[in-house]
Amino acid sequence: MVWLKAPKGLADPTWTFHSGPTCLFDPRPEDLLPRIAALIQSEFQKLPVAAGTVTAQPSPHTLRGAETNFFTDSAEQTFDITILAQKVHVVATPVQYTWNYGDGTIFGPQQSAGGPLPQDRWGENTRTSHVYTQTGDFQVVLTTHFHGTYSVNNGPPLPIPGQGQFSSPPQTISVWRSITRNYADDCIRNPQGQGCPGVAPPAP
Repeated sequence: MVWLKAPKGLADPTWTFHSGPTCLFDPRPEDLLPRIAALIQSEFQKLPVAAGTVTAQPSPHTLRGAETNFFTDSAEQTFDITILAQKVHVVATPVQYTWNYGDGTIFGPQQSAGGPLPQDRWGENTRTSHVYTQTGDFQVVLTTHFHGTYSVNNGPPLPIPGQGQFSSPPQTISVWRSITRNYADDCIRNPQGQGCPGVAPPAP
């Protein structure tokens, strides 16, 4: 930049050379990549990454002593953010899962997200199923572990150290007990027999 000077207070002054040329910017601009790298892990954990929806089979009620199948639909997600005035593109990929079944049992971290079973196979053991030994309402929480990469100003993707951990909202699962009884009558011969429609069951 070249600086000029003119007398103050004149309506149409004559400008003359004062000094220059000078550079207003550092001839060696700061390399921001190390500073972004120092911040990226904490910025990654602040992102609104969705852990995935928790699904139970059967749901919302299951039986004590039976296998309850849990699975999630967690997926890869992308985000565009700004760090130190630079454009940063982040990719979050699910790699591991930790299940808190709400009864004190925690399973994981492990790599299986689980998967659905057809209704005629409910009750089968799966990689992510769980057997409740007590009745009641339990809050199931899934924590998904994400591996992240980031690129600055459309540069090459770089790995984010460690993993980001994001938890799903708690899902309530109600665990009931089942009672089996054998009856000699049928409801045609004895409509008031135990187990017939409209007849209250005996106390357990």
